[in-house]
Amino acid sequence: MTSVLDALAQLAGLSGLLNPWFLALIGLCVGSFVNVVVHRLPQRMDQHWWQATRDQLADADAWRHFFGHDPAAAIAPAHDALDQALAARAVPGLARPRSRCPHCGHALAWHENLPLIGWLRLRGRCAHCGERIALRYPLVEAGMALAFAATTLAVGEGPLALLWCAVVAVLICAALIDWDTTLLPDSLTLPLLWAGLLAALAGWTVPLPTALVGAAAGYGALWSIFWIFKLLTGKEGMGYGDFKLLAALGAWLGWQALLPVVLMASVLGAAVGIALKLRGGLRHGPYVPFGPFLVGGALAVLWAGMPRVMDVMGWA
Repeated sequence: MTSVLDALAQLAGLSGLLNPWFLALIGLCVGSFVNVVVHRLPQRMDQHWWQATRDQLADADAWRHFFGHDPAAAIAPAHDALDQALAARAVPGLARPRSRCPHCGHALAWHENLPLIGWLRLRGRCAHCGERIALRYPLVEAGMALAFAATTLAVGEGPLALLWCAVVAVLICAALIDWDTTLLPDSLTLPLLWAGLLAALAGWTVPLPTALVGAAAGYGALWSIFWIFKLLTGKEGMGYGDFKLLAALGAWLGWQALLPVVLMASVLGAAVGIALKLRGGLRHGPYVPFGPFLVGGALAVLWAGMPRVMDVMGWA
């Protein structure tokens, strides 16, 4: 089945270009788009949830069905106020409009928006108002370039590297959103899960039974831990998005990778948590996001390679 990927790469004129250097350049560009998605996708999720709330407030039949009586008189003004607020709140799409300075709203010119180079040329400041542009933007772009190069070195040059780079891009995007919001969007985790199963079916990754067991075991393991913890403490120790993310990782890497991924994620999470605690930067609230550490563990397993991981675990 990998011959299909090779044929597509030759047809697109990419054969021979899919090496670490070329894919690192692609990673820079993808990193720029990931910055946009990380900023805008949570806003679009919030918009969708508020729209659903507005629609629910307008559904008198659903109110009667659940509460057993007609809606209270206060519901109509609440619906109208929410409808007006939504109409006044413009949420950008993922591709349009162009990126803008968060301080003054200046629309970035194409040369200001060049991955990494644009930030360096501007010396980290907006060309219009002079306010600082967050260092995170070029770091994500450079990090994505390094991640694409490392992925290509791990899986080998060729079309399969392009496939795995796409997986890495989605994982890093999901990790950054989870770190910012403690949310793992279904629009990222579920397509990643199904794509992993289809890739296994096509013979591009692990055998299909290994992927199926990996997806089921990934979801079931964290689901079980969630409910055991909740029954014992009455609290929710993680979000449902973590179940779906680990299921997706199991589909791509196979069930054998799940324990190393979770162990690595736990080590990374403990190290980062201790560092933040010592610096006084540990966030307040019910959740410390586990998704970024699951992604970190998955990347470590991917880049090290399962044979080496299994040797370290004593399973070889």
